[in-house]
Amino acid sequence: MEPIFTNDAVVLGILLVLLALVFTTSSSDHPIWKKFYTYCPPLLLCYFLPALMHWPLGLISGEGSQLYFVASRYLLPASLVLLCLGIDFQGIINLGWRAIVMFLAATIGIIIGGPIALLLINSIFPDLIAANNDELWRGLSTVAGSWIGGGANQAAMKEIFEVGDDLFATMIIVDVVVANIWMGFLLYGANISDKIDGWLGADASSIESLKKKVEDYRESISMKETTTTAFKVLGVAFGGVALAHWGSDVITPWLENNFSERLSALRLDSLMSKFFWLIVIATTVGLVLSATKLRKLEGAGASRYGSVFIYILVATIGMKMNLGEVWENIGLFAIGITWMLVHVIILLLVAKLIKAPFFFVAVGSQANVGGAASAPVVASAFSSTLAPVGVLMAVLGYALGTYGAIICAFLMQGVAGG
Repeated sequence: MEPIFTNDAVVLGILLVLLALVFTTSSSDHPIWKKFYTYCPPLLLCYFLPALMHWPLGLISGEGSQLYFVASRYLLPASLVLLCLGIDFQGIINLGWRAIVMFLAATIGIIIGGPIALLLINSIFPDLIAANNDELWRGLSTVAGSWIGGGANQAAMKEIFEVGDDLFATMIIVDVVVANIWMGFLLYGANISDKIDGWLGADASSIESLKKKVEDYRESISMKETTTTAFKVLGVAFGGVALAHWGSDVITPWLENNFSERLSALRLDSLMSKFFWLIVIATTVGLVLSATKLRKLEGAGASRYGSVFIYILVATIGMKMNLGEVWENIGLFAIGITWMLVHVIILLLVAKLIKAPFFFVAVGSQANVGGAASAPVVASAFSSTLAPVGVLMAVLGYALGTYGAIICAFLMQGVAGG
């Protein structure tokens, strides 16, 4: 059925109005909205309101639209540059080695949890999943991207591994539902963190000194936002995009001409994807620039620009979904829950071993699984002054998300035999 609105300028306007409404209501102090967004995360609406406008309303459609192409090829790499730009490696080191270990344990738990869950569910319930094995590991790569880095990395995995829109819609549900169930446990744990720290044998006194260090860091990079700083941010972002496109245009043909057969034999065809190199180079540019003075542009709202770009991309993905076919792969929840259990078990074992406070367990996990949107929420459950710690660790997740999710995807490909 032909959608009512086919002009991309009109569709873009509709999507931006939807995003504005979601963020206006989600930041409202009205008790009705507060209660609503307790159970329905804003990110979920940003995906599914455009999807509802596609099906069953028939107002807009991703078919024939260039909005997703523009968002994925320009706004996505720009957001990766900006989100990685704010990494303060010294600040992360100042969190203490236990914080870093717990963050990396959470990342490793996601990377190995995917193939373990896929292997277990396929072995025990071989007919539970409707998707074939090749579709399955590709679709699950988007969950890995989200749970290590966030929406940008999730969208990157969708493109790199060519995940279909309907399967991707199901993966989003698995991602959001399972992640939010775990977040609920973390928020509850924050209320009884003293008891959990006692069980872990942890000393949480370092958290107080951590508060002061974080406050000093935030003040050190704060700057007045002006037209000049806005153009600096945009110049860095899209200069990085230009470099990433140029690099992908050079590297991809070179690999195809010299290593095509070898890469195909090793099942590494994704390395010959222009989009693969576009994402890897954009992430790397952001990491390199984070070691320069340009890192201070975070004080001018660099990550906020990056987040805006991501949510526009999310909305364009949403309008491509057909919700009528989402529930065909409901068995994927078994994989998602098993995957999360592996992540949790590894976290608790490592925390017990190194006597890490539960704060580092919770924020390290949520910095991976929830990203910058919810890691500060979990950190704030311990103390409002600790919210920036969640942001800081989540930004590290953006940096590792692309690389970690690709490793996880290849491991799942091996397990699935794709």
